[in-house]
Amino acid sequence: MSFRRRLDLVGIGLAGLCAIHCLATLVVVSALGLGGHFLLEENIHRMGLALALAVAVVAIGWGLIRHGRPLPFAVASAGLAFMAWALVVPHGTNELLLTLLGVTLVSVGHLLNLRAAR
Repeated sequence: MSFRRRLDLVGIGLAGLCAIHCLATLVVVSALGLGGHFLLEENIHRMGLALALAVAVVAIGWGLIRHGRPLPFAVASAGLAFMAWALVVPHGTNELLLTLLGVTLVSVGHLLNLRAAR
């Protein structure tokens, strides 16, 4: 399996972990009132976005150069923009929805990149 393909799979996995983190935070903080100081920590979200950005730039940028199809890049870029937008809104429903939309689009971008490279 190629390194670029592995990076796409890592990107999909990271997006899934981000979605799980968001949903778990909502459940744990809302239902139990626990973990808010850790689960809502801004640095977790910033590091997640930075990691997602790095993986997407390499995997999807490399894919764009290789297969020349701009759709995976455009979809992933939109997803990263939604993830970045989520960092500037207050914690709550809007942040959750923006993040989930963002990670979904990033995952779709990686899937499209995998398909385009076949």
